[in-house]
Order: sequence, then C-alpha cells, then structure tokens
Amino acid sequence: MSRDSGRFWRALSSLRDSTGNRKNVASEGPSIGMSQALKKTIGHRGIDPTGETVYKKTTSSTLRAAIQLGITHTVGSLNQKAERDVLLQDFEVVESIFFPSEGSNLTPGHHYGDFRFKTYAPIAFRYFREMFGIRPDDYMYSLCNEPLIELSNSGASGSLFYVSRDDEFIIKTVQHKEAEFLQKLLPGYFMNLNQNKRTLLPKFYGLYCVQAAGKNIRIVVMNNLLPSAVRMHLKYDLKGSTYKRRASPKEREKAVPTFKDLDFMQDMPEGLILEGDKYNAVCKTIQRDCLLLQSFKIMDYSLLVGVHNIDQASREQDTEGDVDQTRPQVQKSLYSTAIEAIQAESGGVEPVDQ
Repeated sequence: MSRDSGRFWRALSSLRDSTGNRKNVASEGPSIGMSQALKKTIGHRGIDPTGETVYKKTTSSTLRAAIQLGITHTVGSLNQKAERDVLLQDFEVVESIFFPSEGSNLTPGHHYGDFRFKTYAPIAFRYFREMFGIRPDDYMYSLCNEPLIELSNSGASGSLFYVSRDDEFIIKTVQHKEAEFLQKLLPGYFMNLNQNKRTLLPKFYGLYCVQAAGKNIRIVVMNNLLPSAVRMHLKYDLKGSTYKRRASPKEREKAVPTFKDLDFMQDMPEGLILEGDKYNAVCKTIQRDCLLLQSFKIMDYSLLVGVHNIDQASREQDTEGDVDQTRPQVQKSLYSTAIEAIQAESGGVEPVDQ
C-alpha cells in the first residue's frame, strides 16, 4: 500500500467533529492574489493579519465564492446534456471554464480576481449523485444558495473544511496526489456502487479544482457522515487495533469526544446489541467494503460509529423543549443512517439504541 493512498483514505473517510465550532462566513473578501504575511501556517492553510483563513494565498471567503460560482455553472450546464450510460473514458474527462471578474457570455461578473474552475469526471459524478438520490437542483441549492460554513476545527492536516448551510454536504481541500488517487479509484468506485448499493464507504459527489493566483486548489464534495439533525451522544473511531487506540486528554475535553478502540472496549464490553438481521447486514456490508479497499491496496482506514441514545434524547427534548421548526425540509435520502442504508431493500427499520 502506498503511503499517499493510506493518507488519502484516512483523510476522506471520516470528518470526526463536523458539528463543532464554526466560523461565520462573509459574503465577500479580498482579491485572490493575496501577498500579506500569514500569522500562522499549517500546510497550505494559514491565518492572515486580519484573522481570516487563507489557503494557497487565497482567502477563505474568496475560495467559497469561487466554489459556489463554479458548481452553479457546471451543474447547470450538465443539466443541458442528455442522460446516457457512463463510459470508461468519462472517468478521465476534465472540463474547464474561465471566470473573469468582469464576466463573460458564459459566466457572471464577480468581485473577486479572475479564476478558472475545473470539473473532474462530470458525467460519472452525475451518475453517482443520482444513485445516492440527489437531484441536481437540490445539490446546487444546498451548496450554492447560501454561504458555506467554514469549520474551525479542521485538524492538523492543513486542509480546509466547509459544510453546507443545511448540514448535508462537506467540502474538503485535497492535495494533488489525493485528487489523482481518487480519479484512479473512480472506475472501481463505480463498479462497487452497482454491486454493493448498501456500501458504508464515503459518498463522493464531486471533484473540482479552483485555479487562482497561480495555484491549484482541489476540492472534493462528500456526504456529512454525522449531520447535526441527529444528535450523537457517543462517537468512536475504530480501527480494530488496540495499539495507542485511546482518546487523548485533549480530545476528551470536547463536548462530544471521538473515542477509540480501547475506550469502546471499556465503555461497551458487550458491544452494540443489534437484531439478528441488522447484525448480519452490517457485517456483510463491512466485509464487502473492506474487500474493495483491499483491492485498492488501502489499509489505513477506520469505522466511524455514532451512537444516538433514544432515552437520553427524549430526556433532552423534554428539557430543551420542541426542536427548531424553522429548519428547511431536505431529502430524506441524505439523512439515512447506516442501518437504513444497508437495509434499504428490506422495508421499515427500527431505531437502534445503545
């Protein structure tokens, strides 16, 4: 297994605390060609003297705007293309559109510097989104109708994370080798989705690149594994190993820490009790997913487990009152839990408590 492929899957397979502290967004920002010295840098990510996040010399507000302009254009233009089967060459297609600040006959004017937006394998990703039950207008509305929210706890990888306002989609910056590796995975990912529709692997919805200030900023859009609409009372990142697999003291200070294997064995010596059919479905799905990862020579991955305690949630609701009814209605398919996903063909599913 290559070190790059392992790092790629570890980075993409779990966003451990997507409901943590978030930074407020601004609708506009400085021009793309920013040259001021950064106060703090982690990888390509830094903070400028005004306190705004900068990635590869591009401010976060500018990057968000470029992403939304680009996705609006590429999804809209894709709607004009007739539906057809995915062909092998579709996985290698890269479409590009230039966005001059003054606008053009194809693109609107904007308050940011010129940039180019690239879309990788647009036909293939359109097929993936359709398989996941995501309509083009809903995809575009979720990502582009309101400002994206920057996650302040994006970790030590140096990547930027954004979440859509409706909490459904995660956008993550990725390195060139990671994006390249994902492109190579696409044919196998396509085959897996057709053979194993209950897969618990991350759902990839799009791969894009913002080219600005002489830099390429590659981003991937994927599902938010633990949307805040369902409160997780416990979270575990499980690798099936006990070596150094205990949450750090710093991690335990969080409101909802992400625990590890040794913590799970201590907290739940009997494990999670599932009904027989659910247990068999989960095990079969995990086995099939692991075989796929093995075929890609990927071994550095983990299982993210979220536990929603029904009794505790009921007590919390009694204490906090009714939930916010102003939250916009969204597609049910995006909120499906892992259990619902693997039992989609078997009818109703009972909630699972710990």
